Amino acid sequence: MDAEKILDFFLYIVPAVITAVIAFYFFRQFIKNEDNRRYFLLKKESQKQALPIRLQAYERMALFLERITPSKLLIRINPTSSNKEDYETLLIASIEQEFEHNLSQQIYLSDECWSIISAAKNATIQLVRKASLLPKTDTANKLREVVLTEMMEKRAPSDAALSFIKNEVGELW
Repeated sequence: MDAEKILDFFLYIVPAVITAVIAFYFFRQFIKNEDNRRYFLLKKESQKQALPIRLQAYERMALFLERITPSKLLIRINPTSSNKEDYETLLIASIEQEFEHNLSQQIYLSDECWSIISAAKNATIQLVRKASLLPKTDTANKLREVVLTEMMEKRAPSDAALSFIKNEVGELW
């Protein structure tokens, strides 16, 4: 009789254990799905709030790139004297000042985008420096002329960075 009671006991316990395991599994899945849902809603809400800030950062960097495009830079900044070194320094200082003014925008941009913008800035500075080193460049006005002639022959360094920004913003939608 003891064996029969033990067998009856197991016959009652086994279905209860199976039911408990299944209930535990479903409850765990339910909790996991709820956590994922809450995380998704939280992320969606934070993205909704961050998107305007990110777009503003991209806008500011696009404006920066437009302002350092050599043709626009030379039109905006006139030489104060005929000394080419002074004008070169003025142009480079203007580029650096614009860049420093927008440094905080890097936290809203991807690392790759920020690197491309920095490279465009450095390439523009190099372009001005190389033009200044040419033997035919002896005055500030001649420096302007050489840089503008150079831009007619090839694309401005900021154009590639601007294209990258446009593509990255397109991916945000």
